[in-house]
Amino acid sequence: MTEYNNRQFRLAARPNGLPKRSDWEFVEEPARQPDTGEVLVKVEYISLDPAMRGWMNEGKSYVPQVEIGDVMRALAVGKVVSSKSESLAPGDFVSGPFGVQAYATIPAKQCGKLDITVATLPQYLNVLGMPGMTAYFGLLDVGEPKAGETVVVSGAAGAVGATVGQIAKIQGCRVVGIAGGAEKCRYITEKCGFDAAIDYKAEDVAAALKRTCPDGIDVYFDNVGGEILEACLARINLHARIVLCGAISQYNSTTPPKGPANYLSLLINRARMQGMIVFDFASRYQEAGRDMAGWMAAGKLHGREDIVAGLETFPETLLKLFSGENNGKLVLKV
Repeated sequence: MTEYNNRQFRLAARPNGLPKRSDWEFVEEPARQPDTGEVLVKVEYISLDPAMRGWMNEGKSYVPQVEIGDVMRALAVGKVVSSKSESLAPGDFVSGPFGVQAYATIPAKQCGKLDITVATLPQYLNVLGMPGMTAYFGLLDVGEPKAGETVVVSGAAGAVGATVGQIAKIQGCRVVGIAGGAEKCRYITEKCGFDAAIDYKAEDVAAALKRTCPDGIDVYFDNVGGEILEACLARINLHARIVLCGAISQYNSTTPPKGPANYLSLLINRARMQGMIVFDFASRYQEAGRDMAGWMAAGKLHGREDIVAGLETFPETLLKLFSGENNGKLVLKV
């Protein structure tokens, strides 16, 4: 029986502010061989997501916290190298919650089999993975866009935001994206088809929203929270829908986050602000995957992956999410 050397990052301390390398323990040990119903997966690509920062904190959340000493939780894709399951065989490509490590021994029922003739492995962590599912259900089920409406997306050049904007265009909406930097603004208008872009690093967002959304905002898809959420609330229309997907501007704050001072705009406009977690739609992932694969094949939807090589770079690579250095979906190549 082949023995595989595993490398993994375990949580060593709960971060205060931005995570640092000392918050992790790097461990090497033999990978555990699978028991009945399990598979051993060689992890090839790991998804790095803003939500990982919240999983490191102590306290109640939508999923249990990562405990000190545990392998850091992460979604990933890879290849089965050993199997004691009838549903998966060596050579099958799979996705699952494999964690930040080189090999994962996991129940086969927690894996999803992938067809690599449809998309590449990194694409299964982007448009056809959790970011794409989040965009699809967050916009269509929670945001409920209608043709002709104005949709505004923050974090618009990121994995979720770029997909939200493209799906909104497919639905016949006018789309305005908020992103950081001229290159990202060019990307969402020239490549993703957004109607307008706002560079929050170079211009006043409130003034830019007035210019780019002269008829107000019908749907706001929020990935950042903070001052940008407040600026968008000031422009919402009657019966607007605000989708609370993330608040990356707040994740590394060492003080409690503040809510928008102008929340009464929701009352005045009889608007709805609703949080969404993609796991609530798990029973419909196949539906979303079929739709988005079809849009990709038709050239209506595309994604961009920012792939960084080297498992050992994980602590520093993760920080790219919070500095805005990544261009598209951040993926770690093992």
